[in-house]
Amino acid sequence: MSTESTRATIDAYLAKTRARDLDGAVALFSEDVDWDAPASGAAPWSGRRSSRAEVAEFFRLLHEYLAPQDFTVTHTVVEGDHGVIIGHLTDTVKATGATLATPFAAHVTVRDGQIVGYRLFEDTYALAKALSGVTGPPGTDGATAPAG
Repeated sequence: MSTESTRATIDAYLAKTRARDLDGAVALFSEDVDWDAPASGAAPWSGRRSSRAEVAEFFRLLHEYLAPQDFTVTHTVVEGDHGVIIGHLTDTVKATGATLATPFAAHVTVRDGQIVGYRLFEDTYALAKALSGVTGPPGTDGATAPAG
């Protein structure tokens, strides 16, 4: 696959994600996908997935537990079938009110216009703390106390 085609697929995925068109974003994944979003048992959306339906479940669970505040992509690097998305995000944990702020990177593999591989990298320690409601001083570990 060409670098241009891979970039077009990744750009479409990011546009649909930003627009909260999760059905459209999920449709860009292959029926058979190699997905991994490591975290912990505290994050029920985390872990390995191998089908488009399981990717849809990831997004459903993610939005059940987290309220997105900011999703900023700072770099997208593409070569051939592979792309790397780099950025930062901020979410509020609905159950605890804690803020999760973390840099992230995702390694995306595209074939025939579909995403066939996805590896997410983020601050899983800060995620676990925010999910548990354990907080520290803002800016020290990614989890901050709820406001007010």
